[in-house]
Amino acid sequence: MKTLLNFIFEPGFFSSQPVLTALFVGGVAAIVSAVVGIFTVIRGQAFAGHSLADVSSAGGSASYLLGINPLLGFLGMAILGAGGMELVGVERARGRDLATGVVFGAGLGLAALFLYLDVTTTSTSGTTIAVLFGSMFAIPSRTELLVVIVGSVTLTILIALYRPLLLSSINPEIAAVQGIRVRLVGLVQMLVLGSAVALSAISVGAILSTALLIGPAATALRLAKRPNLAIWLAALIGLGAVWLGILLAYDSANWIPGHNLPVSFLIVMLVFLAYLITGLVSGRGGIVSAKIATPLRSGRS
Repeated sequence: MKTLLNFIFEPGFFSSQPVLTALFVGGVAAIVSAVVGIFTVIRGQAFAGHSLADVSSAGGSASYLLGINPLLGFLGMAILGAGGMELVGVERARGRDLATGVVFGAGLGLAALFLYLDVTTTSTSGTTIAVLFGSMFAIPSRTELLVVIVGSVTLTILIALYRPLLLSSINPEIAAVQGIRVRLVGLVQMLVLGSAVALSAISVGAILSTALLIGPAATALRLAKRPNLAIWLAALIGLGAVWLGILLAYDSANWIPGHNLPVSFLIVMLVFLAYLITGLVSGRGGIVSAKIATPLRSGRS
C-alpha cells in the first residue's frame, strides 16, 4: 500500500504550500462554479458566462498593474460586467446577444490595454499567462480567506434563492404568476454568476474558466433526474477534476524531465472527458424542463 501511495503521490505533494493552496482555492472555486453552473446552463446563459470570464480578465490584468489581490480585480470586473449585462437587457430574448456582445467587447478592450501596460511598465513576468490561462501553483496563500468569503456569500445567496431561482430559470411566466420578482432574481443570479466566474478565473484563468463553470454542470445535468442531485453531482465532478488535475500536474514532472504539464490544461481536459463519457453512457439524458417543472408545481424540489 505504501508503494502504491508513493507511486500516486510524489514526495512533497502534501507538504508543499503552493500545492495545498491550489487544492484549497481550486476546490472552493470548483464547488461554487459547479453549483452556479447548474442554474447558468438551465437558464441558457453559457455565452453570458463565457463573456463574463473574458471581461473579468480586464480586472485581473488591472490588479497586477495596481499591485492588489488578483481575485479582487477579477471579482470587481466580473460583477460590473454582470450588472451591465442585466441592466442593458441580457435576460430579454432580443437584447441578450446585443448586451452580452457590448459588454464583452468593452471588457476585452480594457483587458488588452491593461495587459499592454503590465508588459510595458512593470517588471512582472508571466502576467498575461497568469490572467488568461491561470497559474494555480502561484496563488498566494493570503488569497484563501478572500476565496472563502466570496465562496460562502455566493453559496448562501444560492441557498436562500434556490426555489425562486430554479422556477424563474425554467418558466419565468409561472414564476411571475406566483409572485416571484423575476427581474430581481435574474439580476442576483447574474451577480452570483460574476462571483463564480471570478473564482474560476483565478484558478484556471479567464480564458479557461468557462470549462469549470459549464462543464461539470452540463455533465451532471446529463445524468441527474432532479435538480438537487444535479447540483451535488456537478460539485463532485468539478472538485474531482480540479484535485486530480493538480495531482497530475505535480506528478507530470517525472513524465517530461524538467517540465510540468499546465494544471489548467489538465483540469479542462478532465472536465471535457467527463462530458464526453457521460454523453456515451447517459442514454436518454437527465434533466429537462418538463421533468423539473413537475415537482416544482407540486411543491417538491
